[in-house]
Amino acid sequence: MRKNYTAWHKSLLYGFAGSFILIFLSIPLYAGEMNPKKEERKKEGESSAVTLFLTGDVMSGRGIDQVLSHPSHPRIYEPYVRDARTYTALAEEVNGPISRPVEWDYIWGIALRELAREKPDVRIINLETALTKSNEYWQGKGINYRMHPENIPLLRVANIDVAVLANNHILDWGYSGLKESLETLGKAGISHAGAGMDLDEAEKPAIVDLGNKGRVLVFSYAMESSGVPSSWAAKEKQSGLSLLNDFSAKTIDEIEKKVKEVREKGDVVVLSLHWGGNWGYPVLKSERTFVHGLVDKGIADIIHGHSSHHIKGIEVYKGKLILYGCGDLINDYEGIGGYEEFRGDLGLMYFATADQATGRLLSLKMKPVMMRNFSLKEVSRKDFNWLKNVLNREGTPLGTRVEEDGDKGLLLKWE
Repeated sequence: MRKNYTAWHKSLLYGFAGSFILIFLSIPLYAGEMNPKKEERKKEGESSAVTLFLTGDVMSGRGIDQVLSHPSHPRIYEPYVRDARTYTALAEEVNGPISRPVEWDYIWGIALRELAREKPDVRIINLETALTKSNEYWQGKGINYRMHPENIPLLRVANIDVAVLANNHILDWGYSGLKESLETLGKAGISHAGAGMDLDEAEKPAIVDLGNKGRVLVFSYAMESSGVPSSWAAKEKQSGLSLLNDFSAKTIDEIEKKVKEVREKGDVVVLSLHWGGNWGYPVLKSERTFVHGLVDKGIADIIHGHSSHHIKGIEVYKGKLILYGCGDLINDYEGIGGYEEFRGDLGLMYFATADQATGRLLSLKMKPVMMRNFSLKEVSRKDFNWLKNVLNREGTPLGTRVEEDGDKGLLLKWE
């Protein structure tokens, strides 16, 4: 009896153990069935890449404003031009008639197709135009850009997230024009950086919350070298823009303090700089030292430089993207003579993809465009090659080059 009992006991024990093993092995599968969102959450967390659309000057005033649905009063106060419609006429003399009013998507042309294709997480422009009905133009400045506030759908149709405003045109129509510009952007749901009703607002970043992808912080600053009057600087109790005094270590420390006040783990920081003249390719040693210092101290992940009306060289320093000059995207320069060798009619759409955890550049795609009849068009093969050659020529000293990337696109390569 004892022997038979032992055999029965072992059989029961082995059977129980086998059943336990089967149940244990099935737990992960069962748990997966009970929690179908587990795999979904994993997929959401797999990629920490953030793609930003960056561009240079969007100058939607003057001639551009005049072909939109709600043109401003055409009176302007330039030394040689007194009517904004003159710029529309000059463009028509060169490239043919422009119907009026144009649809909101007309100005952007093929750019909207590219934005739909690339699907950037954040869209950032340098808005170099006041959005105002104000007639209080800044006397003695010479050039005054404004777009009627009711033409704000021009920006909304492109789903712009952030307009950087620290530039040499945002106060062209005075402090009342700046106030109306800020209010217009706010009502349209477009964040701004670089200008405000006081110094605190002017220095605050635009913050874009991307949920699982973290946040993108956009700081905007200008230098007097870009044509900004020193009197435009915001003060504690005076509206204006965020103006940097110099490229010193002290300035870097001041920016670092501002960034640290709001930066959280996983934030990608864009530092947008309006600096330098309108024409010329050289990157000043002081400019390069300054932005290298910002990267060295871990302050900025992307430098978004603009002011030049043409593209400039690109650098990747310690894994961080530096755009020294993005050139113009939208302007009313058709038919205006001078500086033709810089091809201000050609622009680039920049699509920068960065690692959300580190801010390091993963890729930079660029789409060349051409302004014709106040609309962004596809470039010719000849113009595509011209842009490619300029980027390679100016990028070589900075350690970068570009290659063709399908359908007349460009892809950055770096050391």
